Amino acid sequence: MTTRILTGITTTGTPHLGNYAGAIRPAIVASRDPQADSFYFLADYHALIKCDDPARIQRSRLEIAATWLACGLDADKATFYRQSDIPEIPELTWLLTCVSAKGLLNRAHAYKASVDKNVEAGEDPDAGVTMGLYSYPVLMAADILMFNAHKVPVGRDQIQHVEMARDIGQRFNHLFGNGKELFTLPEVVIEEDVATLPGLDGRKMSKSYDNTIPLFGSAKQLKDAVARIVTDSRAPGEPKDPDNSHLFTLYQAFSTHEQQAAFRAELLGGLAWGEAKQRLFELLDNELGEARERYHALITRPADLEDILLAGAAKARRIATPFLGELREAVGLRSFREQVQVATEGKKKAAKAARFVSFREDDGFRFRLLDAAGEQLLLSIAFADGKAAGQVTKRLQSEALDLHAELNAFSVRLDGKAVAYSPEFSTDAERDAAMQRLREALAPQE
Repeated sequence: MTTRILTGITTTGTPHLGNYAGAIRPAIVASRDPQADSFYFLADYHALIKCDDPARIQRSRLEIAATWLACGLDADKATFYRQSDIPEIPELTWLLTCVSAKGLLNRAHAYKASVDKNVEAGEDPDAGVTMGLYSYPVLMAADILMFNAHKVPVGRDQIQHVEMARDIGQRFNHLFGNGKELFTLPEVVIEEDVATLPGLDGRKMSKSYDNTIPLFGSAKQLKDAVARIVTDSRAPGEPKDPDNSHLFTLYQAFSTHEQQAAFRAELLGGLAWGEAKQRLFELLDNELGEARERYHALITRPADLEDILLAGAAKARRIATPFLGELREAVGLRSFREQVQVATEGKKKAAKAARFVSFREDDGFRFRLLDAAGEQLLLSIAFADGKAAGQVTKRLQSEALDLHAELNAFSVRLDGKAVAYSPEFSTDAERDAAMQRLREALAPQE
């Protein structure tokens, strides 16, 4: 089974060595998996939330596109595009905005942090808060749900946004799916083994701390940056402590186990810090040298980058355009040329409609059956995969129900095995009434 993976890269700065080790390199490696369908995009709409410098955003888009391609992303295998080249994204954002609870967005970490900062300063809680910042989670949900991504690799600070995308997608499915799962609910992926590199001063490498090592600067710039890495005062000949050395941590991120073991032994044996920095420079220069040449060649050919990104957008839109048409149909934005149901007839059917909502938990895939009012009628057992759960929902809608009363609840069976259970009820009469409601809800529509 092919797994669709989606990652966005915000275009607000120039990539550095930490970005490469922590996000770019592992994502490109993952894209080479034959079972992966990879979507990587430049999140330039997101950049507008954080940056109001047009020249910086334009330059960042160019540099980040060139970086990913120079580092080995195969644009023929992966789908590589700019967010702003997909007009279906902002339209889907509005559709999702219309079903997103304000209370949910109130709990977003970035918005809460801004409010808390304003309150501490004695200002209006929403001072300086734009609708872009406030609605950021909805735009991110649209990025993910538009392409029905199965997995979204993110840092820990973005986990909440993927969870919100699940909530919003599930709400949309419930309101407009009519028993069909329009959106795949995404799974967050935390890359626990991906390196978080220290910067020149030992803190996390970040543009905010001005402690980064340039990714594609010249060899001299790279050497000068490595020379500024903070070390202790131990003299040549004195044993060094690799486990508490920022320099050794950087070396580990780009070396083999054999190289690490040899470098560790040399540090313990008294290798001078100056020589150790030279070893790190040589390692990094060897890792980045060819990619650096490709990067600078691409930067001088912006028209070629434009062609690659537009081709990626066309590839992405072959999915997005028909899918948005399906979503427009689902919410009622339909052509007048098609036969339109009389409103009263639609209401009559809606009163009988029940909706299956699929989701994933730690023990497997499950579904709920909700009535038109959103009340839970059934909760399934855990299935090994979503396909198995989907097959059961189809059978429940097409086969005679086999219901079994069990004390304060009842079960539904297929082939003699319980596949779903009702909530618990206070009395037998309530349980029996719920069984009848279930039969009516799953009765064939005329």
